[in-house]
Amino acid sequence: MLNWIKNTLKQKNSKTRVNKTGSSKKRASKKRAKSHKHPKSASGVARNKAVILSRGEHGISRDNIDDHALKVLYRLHKAGYQACLVGGAVRDLLLGITPKDFDVATDATPEEVNKLFRNCRLIGRRFRLAHVHFGRQIIEVATYRAAHESSQSGHQDETGRIVRDNVFGELADDVWRRDFTANALYYDISDFSVIDFVGGFEDIQRKRLHLIGDVETRYREDPVRMLRALRFSAKLGFEIDEESRSPIYSLGYLLEDIPAARLYEEVLKLFHSGHAVRSFELLQEFDLIKYLFPQAAKSIAQDESIRDMLNIAMRNTDDRIKKDMRVTPAFLFAALLWHPVNSRVKDLVDGGMPYSVAIQKVATKVLSQQSGSVSIPRRFTTTMRDIWGLQTRFHYRAGKRALAVLEHPKFRAGYDFLCIRAKSGETIADGDLKQDCQWWTDIQKQNTEQQKKALFSTSGKSKSGKAKRRRRSPAKKKAKDPES
Repeated sequence: MLNWIKNTLKQKNSKTRVNKTGSSKKRASKKRAKSHKHPKSASGVARNKAVILSRGEHGISRDNIDDHALKVLYRLHKAGYQACLVGGAVRDLLLGITPKDFDVATDATPEEVNKLFRNCRLIGRRFRLAHVHFGRQIIEVATYRAAHESSQSGHQDETGRIVRDNVFGELADDVWRRDFTANALYYDISDFSVIDFVGGFEDIQRKRLHLIGDVETRYREDPVRMLRALRFSAKLGFEIDEESRSPIYSLGYLLEDIPAARLYEEVLKLFHSGHAVRSFELLQEFDLIKYLFPQAAKSIAQDESIRDMLNIAMRNTDDRIKKDMRVTPAFLFAALLWHPVNSRVKDLVDGGMPYSVAIQKVATKVLSQQSGSVSIPRRFTTTMRDIWGLQTRFHYRAGKRALAVLEHPKFRAGYDFLCIRAKSGETIADGDLKQDCQWWTDIQKQNTEQQKKALFSTSGKSKSGKAKRRRRSPAKKKAKDPES
């Protein structure tokens, strides 16, 4: 009898453990059945059933999915949670593009994800996320979000912007929290299918960018979506449909309420995606440049030729990224703010202030004003100051001054900037930018000994190769006649 009771209790405890962790397949299938039957929007309006694309229909292969992302997906799945690859990774895989990032969505809470991975860190207050670290790589894991009208875990400010979004839900809820249909596809690791509630698969085939839900409401919830629309359009060559593009013209002012540090990150994505030229065109087309770089926008409005210089700078950055060369944010930011800086420096120099003093004084003021829109980190503003400060020093082609320029840590960035100014047709009163660019181009082709010989063999010449004037010794005062 005692043995029978022990065996019964043992079986009961075993069942309890299984139910607690859940049978992976059973729990996942129940979740999917519930999610796919009655999808609802944030307003609670029932939607059509999801379209489930089989492996043969969508063509995504696990061979093209990052190994670490697969590891996260499989561990969540084996623990009894639904786990899907989501967002840009699914979109890019469908387009035949290698994704830069692999994001995962799941019905596991951040705390549950944290328990599954020792290498996990929870981040964020506005959006609670789990970051699973594999060396320097991070796989971002987000819990499905739901509508939050009646919950304290979600909150909107007076403009409609979401300032907290930690209301967890199911996949069928989460899809309506996504921004664009092309980013709202879920690759389910349990059966390798793609789940599509919003027609995203068709929009990708048609290269169309469409915002999910009521467009104005979604832009108000997060105004950065306007910048994301421009970025995806530039990067993917997608056309923003009329319904999604029209409100951008009138809602751009909402970007003024976004923290300047967050806008810096978004601007960096726009300009360092390899499609800076097109991104810059779209920022001007939708009149958003004035909310990000108001001083640059004012300069462009006053002098159309400034646009040419900025386009050349953008193209230079795109070319370097395509060639897998190093780029620094300081370069494009220096270009965007060059004319506001240069025009003020000219006024101070004309008034008698030394250039080196004027450039630092103006740079401080311009950068301070810029920080109210897009906040540029100090490590880059320091480089920007160096780039600007080097420009007048490139007129020296001989002696120790020229050698100091050549050995400057930021010489290459300053030189590239000089040549962009020359290509744009910018003129200066005391020299020729094209000649300066060519001279510094030629001297870089020489070895160290040749460079020193070239710099010091013309020691009698100074600015732009012109002969130095000899300094006259001050006239000696005549001794006073003691008799006078």
